[in-house]
Amino acid sequence: MHKDTFDSDITILGHIAKDIIEVDGISRKSIGGAVYYGGIAGSRMGLKISIITLLKKEDFPILEIFKKKRITYFAYPSKETSGLRNIYSSKNIEFRDYKLLGFAGLFKKEHIPDINPRFFVIGPIIAGEIDIPLLNFLYEKYGGRLALDIQGFIRVRENSKVFYKKLTEEEKKNILSRINYLKVDQKEALLLTDQESIHDALLVLKNYGPKEILATHERGMSVYASNETYFFPWKNSHILGRTGRGDTAFISYLGARLTKDPEEALMFSTALTSLKLESFGPFNLTLFEVENLIKEKF
Repeated sequence: MHKDTFDSDITILGHIAKDIIEVDGISRKSIGGAVYYGGIAGSRMGLKISIITLLKKEDFPILEIFKKKRITYFAYPSKETSGLRNIYSSKNIEFRDYKLLGFAGLFKKEHIPDINPRFFVIGPIIAGEIDIPLLNFLYEKYGGRLALDIQGFIRVRENSKVFYKKLTEEEKKNILSRINYLKVDQKEALLLTDQESIHDALLVLKNYGPKEILATHERGMSVYASNETYFFPWKNSHILGRTGRGDTAFISYLGARLTKDPEEALMFSTALTSLKLESFGPFNLTLFEVENLIKEKF
C-alpha cells in the first residue's frame, strides 16, 4: 500500500537523448526523450515531476535544463548518451525513419530511488532500456499506477539501424498485464493488434489488462477508459514539432487525469499537444493558452 503523501505527481524513467531532427534533408540538433518532452510539459502544467535517466558523464551539463524547470532528477553515468536521427518527409510527417546515434544501456533496480509518485511512467526511447525483470520489480513497487510507452519494447536496434518488431502473444500478456496506463501511436497499434482502425485496436489492447489506453494518430488523440472510447482531433495550424508529440501527450494526459475524468483529460491533452506541435522543442506555453484553445476550437 502506498503512502497518502506523494513525493511527486509523475516520475518518468527513460533515457535523455541527443537527437538530430531531419526534415526533407535539413537537420538540426535537439534534446529528446520522454524525460525531456514529457517532463517539461508536466512542469509547465504545474505538476511535481521527477525523472530517472542514464547518460554519459560528460553530458551531465544537459541536466541543467531540469534544474531550471524545477524537475527533480536522478541521473546515473553510462558509457554512451542515447540519441536518434529522426528522419521525416514533410509530405507525410506522421511517419519517420531512424538511425541510432547512441545508446545509454539498461536500467537496473538500483537506479530506482525510494520515491512515491502518483504515476510511475516507463518512457523508454528504444528497446533495451528496461527488461522484464525490471518491469516485474516496478509492477510490485508501483502496481496500480504504472504507465508505459510501448515503444520501449517494440522499437529495437541492430547495429545503427532502428526498426519495429512484433511481440509474441506471450510477450504481450507478460508486459501489458502489468500496466495500468498504456501509450501507443498509430504504427504501434497496428503492429500490436493487426487492426487498421484505432478504435478497434484499442478494444483489442484493453483485453490484455491496461485500464486506460492512449493513442496518438494522424487525426488526433483517442483514449479507451471505463468501457468507453473518446476522440479529439488535432487543432494545430501547422506542424514544426512532431518529435516529442507522444511524450507530451502521455504526460499531459496523465497529469490531467489527476483532476479530470478521461474525456476531459483527453480534450486538455489534445489541446496542449496541438500547441506543442506548432513549434520545435518541448511545450513552452501557458495553461491559459491551452484553455483558450479549448474554448475556441473544442
